[in-house]
Amino acid sequence: MKNVVYLKALDLDKEGKWNEAHSLIQDFPDANAAWIHAYLHRKEGDQWNAEYWYNRADQPVFKGSLEEEWQHIYYTLSDS
Repeated sequence: MKNVVYLKALDLDKEGKWNEAHSLIQDFPDANAAWIHAYLHRKEGDQWNAEYWYNRADQPVFKGSLEEEWQHIYYTLSDS
């Protein structure tokens, strides 16, 4: 069930609905939600906040493009 929420948040972001994606994912307490949260704050340009959420997700700060990161998260979570 959670994967559906994760993928919905990523889909909302892809549709240009950053605020809706952030609102959907921000209250989930697990590492995968934190990973998406990190990506969203990186996209927003809030690097400090993004790094906080990467740490909470136990994920390295992504060094590639935002599109590459979106795809990486989406396909990782859709396979789990």
